[in-house]
Amino acid sequence: MERHFTVTGFLVDGDRTALHWHRKNQMWLPAGGHIEPGEDPVQAVVREVREETGVDAEVVSDAAMHDFAAPTQLPPPMLILVEDIAEGPHQHIDMIYALRPLAALRPLAGDAVLSADFVWVREAQLVANDPVALASCGVDVALADDVRALALEAIGIVRSAG
Repeated sequence: MERHFTVTGFLVDGDRTALHWHRKNQMWLPAGGHIEPGEDPVQAVVREVREETGVDAEVVSDAAMHDFAAPTQLPPPMLILVEDIAEGPHQHIDMIYALRPLAALRPLAGDAVLSADFVWVREAQLVANDPVALASCGVDVALADDVRALALEAIGIVRSAG
């Protein structure tokens, strides 16, 4: 079976993460896409988050990083998923990352909308599996269990990193 390497980035700001309604897949998802030739996974996820949300961000990892002169170490993803894609059919080997903005964004009490396509979903809404913020965008569909669990994990990783 054909396989593509992809990345997914949970952009976290405080107690919230950015998600968008993916019309084709009919589900709420974070930013992400295919790794382009010449990119490593970290470069790809930073690019995808910037292209899709307009936010410059950095990967946050809870893994130990070593100070080797060589070889270069990349922060590992939170996890790697193998996802069956109906079109083709093929699979995505998807590296999932937590990211945080490089610069301050709107105040947390501000608007729930990040961009034309992305909304902020708060940790409390994720825990309660509350689609209220999502319904404000005209789509009243609960998050998939994996998206909800990984969003909460990403918030925890960024919070722990300080």
